[in-house]
Amino acid sequence: MSIHPRAGQPAQTSDLVNLAQLMTQYYVREPNMRLPAQQVSFGTSGHRGSALLGSFNETHILAISQAIVAYRKEQGIDGPLMLGKDTHALSEAAFATALEVFIGNGLEVHVQDDLGYTPTPVISQQIVKYNRGRSSGLADGVVITPSHNPPQDGGFKYNPSHGGPADGEVTKTIQEYANALIVSELMGVEVVSYEQALGSKRLLKQNWIADYVAGLANVVDMAAIKDARVRIAVDALGGSGADYWRAVRDHYGLDITLFNDHVDPSFSFMTLDKDGKIRMDCSSPYAMAGLVARKGDFDVAVGNDPDFDRHGIVTQAGLMNPNHYLAVAIDYLCRNRNWKQDSAVGKTLVSSGVIDRVVAGLERPLMEVPVGFKWFAEGLNHGNLVFAGEESAGASFLDMDGQAWSTDKDGIIMCLLAAEIQARSGKSASDYYQDLESKYGRSYYQRVDTSADDDMMDAFKQLPQKSIKLTEFAGERVTSVLTKAPGNKALFGGLKVVTENGWFAVRPSGTEPVYKVYAESLKSAEHLALIHQQAAELLTTLLKAD
Repeated sequence: MSIHPRAGQPAQTSDLVNLAQLMTQYYVREPNMRLPAQQVSFGTSGHRGSALLGSFNETHILAISQAIVAYRKEQGIDGPLMLGKDTHALSEAAFATALEVFIGNGLEVHVQDDLGYTPTPVISQQIVKYNRGRSSGLADGVVITPSHNPPQDGGFKYNPSHGGPADGEVTKTIQEYANALIVSELMGVEVVSYEQALGSKRLLKQNWIADYVAGLANVVDMAAIKDARVRIAVDALGGSGADYWRAVRDHYGLDITLFNDHVDPSFSFMTLDKDGKIRMDCSSPYAMAGLVARKGDFDVAVGNDPDFDRHGIVTQAGLMNPNHYLAVAIDYLCRNRNWKQDSAVGKTLVSSGVIDRVVAGLERPLMEVPVGFKWFAEGLNHGNLVFAGEESAGASFLDMDGQAWSTDKDGIIMCLLAAEIQARSGKSASDYYQDLESKYGRSYYQRVDTSADDDMMDAFKQLPQKSIKLTEFAGERVTSVLTKAPGNKALFGGLKVVTENGWFAVRPSGTEPVYKVYAESLKSAEHLALIHQQAAELLTTLLKAD
C-alpha cells in the first residue's frame, strides 16, 4: 500500500466526520438485511460498522443485546453483566441502547460510577475478579468499542465468563440470533426507556478506576518506577483510559505528563495514518507522530488506542516495532517474575520468530495460535499462560502471584511495564531489544496486502484439503507446512511455511477482498525479499481456480 502524502500530518477540518449526521443515521437508518454488509457480523473483535453505511445502527444493537440475553440464559450465566464503552461517538449511543435492553430483561448491570468511559482491560479484569472462586452466579461483560477504527465507526464486543473475547462458536450463536431478530422486526426484544434504566435498582455503579489502579501494584513494580523517577509521557489519544492514567499518576506519585487526554469524538487532534485516514492506532508511526516528536523530552513515551487494549512504546530511538516489544516483555517478565516454569508463553502465528527463540532460551513452552486474542483467554484465566501477545500491539500477563489479571489485551500494564524495565534495568525497551537481537539474531519482518478476486478468496477454503509438499523454500530446508496452528490445532484459514531462519504466512481478510502475507527473515533483507517473492509464486499456483 502506498503512503498517503499527508500521512503523519495533523488532521484538517475536511478530514473530520459530521457527528450530527452520524448520530442521526444511528437512530433513523434501518439495515437492509439483503445486503451482507448490513447484517450483524462478528469478526475477530466483535461486530463493527458505521451508522453511515447501515452497518452499526440502533436496530443492530437492540438485536445483539437481546441475543446476548438469550445466550446467557441458554448457558446459565446469571451473574452481573459488566458494561463499558469507549469514546467513539457511536459508543455513547450504543451504550444507552444496550443498557435499555439489559435492564429491560431483568439483568443486573455494573457500570463505571460516573457513567464514564471504561477501557476493555478493566471490563475483563472485573469479570475475572468477580468470578474468582465462584462456580455459579458468574459474570460476563460487553465492551462497546471499534478499537482503533476511524471516528465514524462503532463496535460491540462480548466477553464471556473467562473475561476475554468470545470464541467463534459463541459469536456465531449471538450473530445468527441477532440477525433473526432484525428480520422479524425485533419481535421479542424487551426494552425500557433510558431514564428507567438509569433509575433501576439493578443498575449498580462501581468505582472501577480506584479498584483497577490500586491493583496495578501487584502486576507492575510501581514503586521501582517512582523511585527511579522515570519521566513518562502518555498520549491517551482521546480514549477511554485518560482518567485512569490521571489516577495512576496521582495514586503512585509518578512523573507522568498527559497529552490528548480530553474527549473529542471527531478525534480532530490526530495525525493521519498511512492511508490518510484518522485512525487511533498506537502502533502506527503516522498516527503516533505527535508523541514521537516529543521522544527526546521523556525517558519513555507511551500511547493507547481508544479502548486501551493496545500499546505503543516510544523510546529515544522512536516508536518500537510491536514484535520487538513483545520479545522484550516476554524475556524481562519471565526473568523477573516467580511464575511457574511449566506455564507457556502465547503468540500468534504471524508474530516474530525472535519470540520463539526468546521463549526457547527461557526454557518455557510456546503456544502458537491463530490471530485473535480469544485463543489466549482460557489459558490466561487458568494460569496455563503467563504471557500472551499479538503482533498488532496487544498483550496481557499474569500478576505477581501468578494469577490472571486481565484475559483481554491490556494496554495500560504493557505501557507501565516499559517504565518498569527502564527503572529496574537502566535500559530503554529498545536498548533491551538490541541485546536480544545480538543473542538471537536480527529480524527483518514485513506484511504485504494483496487484492484478490472472489475465486482466489474462495480458494483459501480449500487450502487445508490440499497436499502441499515443500522440502526447500527461499534457499533453506522447510521444517513445517501448517494450515492449523500448532498450539491448539485450530484452522486459521491460510498457510504458514517455516524454515530454519525464516517463514511466511498468508491468511484472507475477513472484511475485504484482500489476503495478507506476513514474512520474516532472521538472516537479511535480501532473504526477506526472496521469501516474499517465492511466497507470491507459490500462492499464485495454490489459489488458482480448479
